[in-house]
Amino acid sequence: MKILTGNDLKSGAVVWWDGEGWSLHVDHAVDAGDEADAILAREQAARRVNAAYAIEASREADGRVRPAHIKDRVRALGPTVRPDLTLKPADRAALDWVI
Repeated sequence: MKILTGNDLKSGAVVWWDGEGWSLHVDHAVDAGDEADAILAREQAARRVNAAYAIEASREADGRVRPAHIKDRVRALGPTVRPDLTLKPADRAALDWVI
């Protein structure tokens, strides 16, 4: 499975391509497949996302998306040294983050 990630231009938050737009939650990510490069080009040109790239991932039996590389797992969940600052899937306030 190939998913897309980058940073939201308005907030700087790590975002994941959900098939229609960008989500803060990695579990919303969809398989971009062969369309990955075209989606990345279009979204960066529209200035909705910065430094976007495709990564390998898998969908677990429970439906959760797991990036293949540890770097992207940390990007998906937040700091490993401060669990209180990690992004929770049910965190509604995360949708309102603006830095």
